[in-house]
Amino acid sequence: MEKLRYLKLDAFIAGESNGNPAACIYLEKDQILSESDMQNIAKEHKGFVSEVIYCAMVDSSSCNLRYYSSECEVDFCGHGTIACMYHLLKTDEQLKQLPEIKINTKKGSLVVYNELQSLDAVFITAPNPEYLSVTVAAEEISENLGVIQNMLDKQYPINFINAGLRTLIIPITNLDNILALNPDEETLKAFCITNEIDIILVFTTDVTNENNKIRTRVFAPKFGYLEDVATGSGNSAMGYYMLKHNLWNREPISIEQNGEQNAYNVVKLKMSERKVLFGGSASVKIEGTYFLNTSDK
Repeated sequence: MEKLRYLKLDAFIAGESNGNPAACIYLEKDQILSESDMQNIAKEHKGFVSEVIYCAMVDSSSCNLRYYSSECEVDFCGHGTIACMYHLLKTDEQLKQLPEIKINTKKGSLVVYNELQSLDAVFITAPNPEYLSVTVAAEEISENLGVIQNMLDKQYPINFINAGLRTLIIPITNLDNILALNPDEETLKAFCITNEIDIILVFTTDVTNENNKIRTRVFAPKFGYLEDVATGSGNSAMGYYMLKHNLWNREPISIEQNGEQNAYNVVKLKMSERKVLFGGSASVKIEGTYFLNTSDK
């Protein structure tokens, strides 16, 4: 049996919210997991966390990250990155002294900014955005999302932006309508796979707390679960959407996310050198050892 350092962390917790759970496995220098090992571990976590993050230090100021859902490898996972890096910087005496460290992902090299002392948070550079063509009609989107046409907010366009994940962004008229959404998981999964959509983000400018800029919900059935309750990549795409349509003046903002009116999670966005950064903190729920069966290796 191989022993792996294991934590279950909840990211983007705020007030009464439960955050978004992620499992993090921190690998020692001599530990290497195969892709099948990583996928099998993630399959065991179906229904417990949305993604498992594997973190391996490269040197004193950089690390490699891989992300797996129960269904497949994920190119980038924002909440998992926040959870993993917040805990690492919080607990490693050398790393917590650094203003920033580099992470290597399948979306390229990104920067993690250490703001533990000032904001008790870490911020992460979102991957550079790709503005993709929307190839599906609003009627088809409504049908698969389970909304009627008048729930779509016509004053804002539907966009398709990749800032880590291919995100279809859909405006909804008000808070009541966005909270009422309850799409069928299998129907939406088939729609996403057919149209090469990673996640669907719905948003409204109608918020519970006026200190927050918008309310979002994110649906991710492609990855083995219906809703992602707090996302870095999805809200980063939303940040680039707001910049594109002059909805954001580039000052730091917070976004409330999930389907509960008052117990929402909070994702923070800010700009640095014309790039969107997303940020937050995480709370440890489980810490221990994962025992990997090595008999088949």
